[in-house]
Amino acid sequence: MDNPEGRRAQREQRRGPVTRRHGQMQQGTTDQHLLDTRGTADWVHEDPFRVMRIQSEFVEGFGALAELPPAISVFGSARTPRNSPEYEAGVAIGRGLVEAGFAVITGGGPGAMEAANKGATEAGGVSVGLGIELPFEQGLNPYVNLGVDFRYFFVRKTMFVKYASGFVVLPGGLGTLDELFEALTLVQTKKVTRFPIVLFGTEYWQGLVDWLRGTLIAQGKAGPHDLQLFHITDDVDEAIGLVTKEAGA
Repeated sequence: MDNPEGRRAQREQRRGPVTRRHGQMQQGTTDQHLLDTRGTADWVHEDPFRVMRIQSEFVEGFGALAELPPAISVFGSARTPRNSPEYEAGVAIGRGLVEAGFAVITGGGPGAMEAANKGATEAGGVSVGLGIELPFEQGLNPYVNLGVDFRYFFVRKTMFVKYASGFVVLPGGLGTLDELFEALTLVQTKKVTRFPIVLFGTEYWQGLVDWLRGTLIAQGKAGPHDLQLFHITDDVDEAIGLVTKEAGA
């Protein structure tokens, strides 16, 4: 099946605020160059300038998001089909969060992220997308009304937590798991407080919860109380109620 968005992604590359297309596209990403240890020793001379670029990303992100109303970050797969129940749930969650008085923050991409942004926009709320430079970047979805593109994952992850009062996590892949466990770690270590985390989709998440209980906790790598760091539900209204009540709405 023809995929115009996929074709566009292959012809377009975003590097922070810069968009490159066709013959102007470059190999690799900024994160990759920063973390690559196999390159030349040029990094000795380049890293001070990278620090300035990293600083500028923090400044731009803080400046764009500092006046947000209370917000909830919603995570989920970029591969969630638009005609799926998961997508519909994402739209309902985005709408419900706005109706509860919150802005909605996502990664700004397609799938579940687009769904939450769509619900937020249709409800007349603030719909935030925090994009990231990737080898095949699809750009921000059309339902984002406040967007910021980042080069570095760690800067972007700071924004997700700093400007959100909680997380709703829809079924997703490695990126979703990364954000989930980052948040769980911050709550467990009390780096953040009053930060509810709601997993939406019992069937999807139950295997992970069973592994946490039956392996991680059973072997003493975590405590039974760590299972209280998050809630799991299949009900949209319950998810919204849990995340907004504990966030202090």
